[in-house]
Formats: sequence, C-alpha cells, structure tokens
Amino acid sequence: MEGLSEIINLLKGIESSIESLNKRTEHIEKRLDRLEKVDSIEHRVTSNQIDITDIKDALERMEEAQSTKIENMLKEILSKAEMKNNMEFSTIHKRLDSHLLKLGRVEEEILMVQQEK
Repeated sequence: MEGLSEIINLLKGIESSIESLNKRTEHIEKRLDRLEKVDSIEHRVTSNQIDITDIKDALERMEEAQSTKIENMLKEILSKAEMKNNMEFSTIHKRLDSHLLKLGRVEEEILMVQQEK
C-alpha cells in the first residue's frame, strides 16, 4: 500500500509539474506573440522612416532643381535687360553726340557772324 501511495504521490507531483510547465509555456507563447508584434511595429516604423527619408531627399532634389531653374531664368532676364539698356544707352549717346555736333556748328556760325559784324 505504501508503494501505491508513493506512486500516487509521484504521479500527482508529475501532474502538478506538467501543469506548471503548461502554464509556463503559455506564458512564454504570450510573450513571444508580444515580441513578434513589437518586431512588426519596429519594422513598420523603420520602413516608414526610410520612406520618409526617401521622400525628404526627393523633395530636396526637386527644390534644388527649381532653385537652379529660377536662378538661371533670373540671370537670363538680367542679361537681356542689361543688353537692352546698353543698346538704349548707346542710342542716347549717339543722339547726344549728334546734338553736340549741331550745337558746335551753330556756335561756329554765330562766331563767324559776330566776326563779320
């Protein structure tokens, strides 16, 4: 009888050990599930950060391209305006020169007329 009670006690001990192992495995499985979720979230965050970085780089490249286009357009406009102004100034200088020549001729004629008197 004593042998039977020892076997029963051993079986009860084994049963309680198996139950505690089952509880531990369930707990470990829950923790693994949570870790998988965290890994998934971290992966998504990392992927999104990469996407955001790529978008930021693309926007910066677009901004640089637009800046250079605008800069080139402004340089072109300024050079055209400068050429136009230079042409207008040269025309004004020519006209002033011709008027000065006319004034010089008139002064000469006035002096000649005064000398004749």
